[in-house]
Amino acid sequence: MTTPPAISQRAAAEQGATATHEHIREQPRDDAGVEVIINASAGTDDKDGAKRNIEEAFTACGLEAHVSLAHGGEEITELARRAVEQDARIVVAGGGDGTVNAVASELVGTKAALGVLPLGTLNHFAKDLGIPLTLADAARNVLEGRAASVDVGEVNGHVFINNSSLGLYPRIVRRREKLQERLGRGGKWPAFFWAALSVLRRYPFLNVRLSADGEDIARRTPFVFVGNNEYQMESFNIGGRACLDAGHLSLYVTHRTGRWGLLRLAVRALFGRLREAKDFEATCAKEIWVETHKPKRMPVATDGEVILLTTPLHYRVRPGALRVIVPKQAASDE
Repeated sequence: MTTPPAISQRAAAEQGATATHEHIREQPRDDAGVEVIINASAGTDDKDGAKRNIEEAFTACGLEAHVSLAHGGEEITELARRAVEQDARIVVAGGGDGTVNAVASELVGTKAALGVLPLGTLNHFAKDLGIPLTLADAARNVLEGRAASVDVGEVNGHVFINNSSLGLYPRIVRRREKLQERLGRGGKWPAFFWAALSVLRRYPFLNVRLSADGEDIARRTPFVFVGNNEYQMESFNIGGRACLDAGHLSLYVTHRTGRWGLLRLAVRALFGRLREAKDFEATCAKEIWVETHKPKRMPVATDGEVILLTTPLHYRVRPGALRVIVPKQAASDE
């Protein structure tokens, strides 16, 4: 597996645009039946007040919406499933990327469109689609935006809208969750910092066999990262995506890279020289298999949530499987 030159440039050329929300496939929309599902653990502690604010934000836009507060991932999923069964045409997810993933997973392959209220910390999905980050503007986007089709990734039947990984990151997330239980609500970032130090001190490696569209390699690596479409891996735009409908996954892996090696890769990324690194590999594929020496259960992160899956892991892209309400762009902006 070799590092393809300037994948992001190639993807942009294939799509004929430089931003997802300027060119993704537009679909007809229907505003009848808008369900809003809010993660009760996101944002302020005043959940009743938050619910009223969200209802008022939609009312101010001239859109009647039924708002539900969900306590936990299972309830979010159940509410989204029920909304689809009741033929809601738009189901809005209010929370971080994990909440958006939970709602989107129930909407994939249906006629319902996903609306997004970015109430989380990072909000990668909303940012990559150009969805406004303030509550009022995001609610207005649900009313005034256009329905468009975007791709989703899938691993062993589990949908992800951003990325999935194994190795270092899932271990850090699991350790962070345990620490955050002791530190409380405001301890998310301190917990993440100490969890990262703890995991990096042990620095476990994975011995995996990878197959990307039939091309096989074996690697001893601290992590495997699979993105829904291609991630920008260099300079100050690192971590963003210019396109969510190119119809492929992106695969990133290092080979026998230690702690200092990871630091060197980070520095190279900031200075736009990551693709020159001999121990960093990137490629695009529609289907990826990850195998271990023998089948076993391992923690896998999907959009920041960790689940246990049994290897081999089968990744695939589902082109245009999710309809999302994204901003309309004026002709002069295209």
